[in-house]
Amino acid sequence: MHSEPEHYFTARPATPEELRTIDVRLGGRDLVLHTAPGIFSADHLDHATKVLLDTVPTPPPDGTFLDLGCGWGPIALALGLASPGARVVAVDVNERALALTAANAATAGLTNVSASLPDEVDEDERFDLVWSNPPIRIGKEALHRLLAHWLPRLTPDGVAYLVVGKNLGADSLAAWLSTELGAPTDRLASVKGFRVLEVRRPTAGD
Repeated sequence: MHSEPEHYFTARPATPEELRTIDVRLGGRDLVLHTAPGIFSADHLDHATKVLLDTVPTPPPDGTFLDLGCGWGPIALALGLASPGARVVAVDVNERALALTAANAATAGLTNVSASLPDEVDEDERFDLVWSNPPIRIGKEALHRLLAHWLPRLTPDGVAYLVVGKNLGADSLAAWLSTELGAPTDRLASVKGFRVLEVRRPTAGD
């Protein structure tokens, strides 16, 4: 998926010479957006992300939404386009990805999308909806820590949708979410080797 993960997790904002453009259709609109080397799926809309966007239910018209691991921003932009009344928080550890997400949101005319490092998100923030193509390749323990940090921040009626490759442990992750994290989890869809998981707030969530 990305051959240089160290770059994926440490890249600084791209220089003008590094920027490239791609054509992508999001939220029923054809957009020309910027990407750059050193971020996830820099050359195209990732297949797993496309499965997620094609599968999830239409989001509510408003609320506070989270794109966890935003990359250059396709999920955040899709949420922002679908729900103009919502506030969409796009989170990534990669500063280059955050800069691109912010720029792409501006290109799409979206004022309801913000891009933040994880530590910049208020600890009291709660989310009505989470859409994520989570960074499976950071390893199982790191992934579990990531999800255990963010999923309890769902509102009581909130829901998360995660897309995970079947061959990358989607079924074992679903079992861990349900049994270890205490987050009720169902398989919403199985498409082209990917599972889309519907996850509710862990029962221990505050």
